Amino acid sequence: MHAYHFMTTETLNARRLLCPLPVIRTQDKIRHMKPGDILEVVGTDPGMLQDIPAWCRINGHRVIKGCTLDHEYFLVVEVGG
Repeated sequence: MHAYHFMTTETLNARRLLCPLPVIRTQDKIRHMKPGDILEVVGTDPGMLQDIPAWCRINGHRVIKGCTLDHEYFLVVEVGG
């Protein structure tokens, strides 16, 4: 028997949180996820577009996509090993 892990996608609502809270909440959420899982972070602090990717680079995670829409910021992060 093999234990297979199927990728899951979770969403983190970081709206109305200011630096450093979006990064802290991202870190807390990813801590409970498995490598290969996807975390979508939605926030209203433009600083998260720099802060979360910097945190990801240091911690071995990968930002797949980032965008802005109607004063909201979206990042899609793949959890690393």
